[in-house]
Amino acid sequence: MPVPIEEVLDLHSFRPAETASVVEEYLLEAAARGFREVRIVHGRGTGTQRRTVRAVLARSALVEEFRDAPPGRGGWGATVALLRRSPAAGP
Repeated sequence: MPVPIEEVLDLHSFRPAETASVVEEYLLEAAARGFREVRIVHGRGTGTQRRTVRAVLARSALVEEFRDAPPGRGGWGATVALLRRSPAAGP
């Protein structure tokens, strides 16, 4: 299933086994398109998706930092990631 490249990735339509690879692919495409911030909606549930998403973000060289989304944008049911600027992008 192709990953839509927008500023928000909602993981509800993906199987849990796909989470890591979907997030990795999404980060690559989002960075290539110049996104500076992305939001990944993983839901609140048991926390399994959240842990998987955050593990991918923690090991990605594309991610500068990440945190819970603000309350109006999903709270702890979503994670906001700040992507690194590419050297070609300048200041």
